[in-house]
Amino acid sequence: MCWENQSSVSEFLLLGLPIRPEQRGLFFALFLGMYLTTVLGNLLIILLIRLDSRLHTPMYFFLSHLALTDVSFSTVTVPKMLWNMHTQDLSISYPGCISQVYFYLVFGCVDNLLLAVMAYDRYVAICHPLHYTIMMREELCLLLVVGSWVISCGSALLHTVLLVGLSFCADNIIPHFFCSLSVLLKLSCSNTSLNDLVIFTEGAATVIFPLSGILVSYGCIGASILRVPSTKGITKVFSTCGSHLSVVCLFYGTIMAVYFAPSSSNSNDKDMIASLMYTVVTPMLNPFIYSLRNRDIKLAFRFLFRKDVPFVR
Repeated sequence: MCWENQSSVSEFLLLGLPIRPEQRGLFFALFLGMYLTTVLGNLLIILLIRLDSRLHTPMYFFLSHLALTDVSFSTVTVPKMLWNMHTQDLSISYPGCISQVYFYLVFGCVDNLLLAVMAYDRYVAICHPLHYTIMMREELCLLLVVGSWVISCGSALLHTVLLVGLSFCADNIIPHFFCSLSVLLKLSCSNTSLNDLVIFTEGAATVIFPLSGILVSYGCIGASILRVPSTKGITKVFSTCGSHLSVVCLFYGTIMAVYFAPSSSNSNDKDMIASLMYTVVTPMLNPFIYSLRNRDIKLAFRFLFRKDVPFVR
């Protein structure tokens, strides 16, 4: 099925962020710096985990995939946004727009599922430490990661196939800095009731179930600590779960702050703010959170630049 046959629109126009012309250079430099920080920071995390044998554990295996997902998530939207800001060429082809929707959904869903997988890993480490190596065996870890990618690709493919089946008659102006699924549905001149139903059911499930898993995991961790309260136990929980819990709060806190807090902004403004948080801010902060709050990562980082200390043991 050819994409061109589904719509009379051959390209879309991305209006981008509502930035004044005189401020465009400043914001370009700001977002470029944030994107480069995201890429370098997350790639450094992946490199450290790859090189240091002490980090070859389930927790850091999941973290390396989360870092890869963060880089990919930002790369789907930010380079195109920067290009449009620099060249003032707002156009994006129809296939390019559809592809951007697909990969945005894939990496967003993988990010969400990996946070749930990492919460389960922390639950096993705290509540079942003696059986950790048995429960979190290598085959299960690989299955959880592959399953996250398969579910995400399938979910994104479903939304994308339904989107390709729609027609776009005349209006091709997207008031966003990337091709957002919700905005494209509003632009379509076809009946989008099926798309809305799938978003409400399948799309909501990919958020509700992982979030429920995270809450249950940390609820069990909290109950385990309360049963035998001790300073050592609380310290262990914070050292083991602090980084992941910070990332979870940042990820889901953005959703609550943007979509549930009262605001005079319209829904498109909220969607744009949320998208900036997901694709620019959160992926940039994650490496710092895991580096500053994680002793093993900081130790591996120091060993990486100390030639007198053997890096891998």
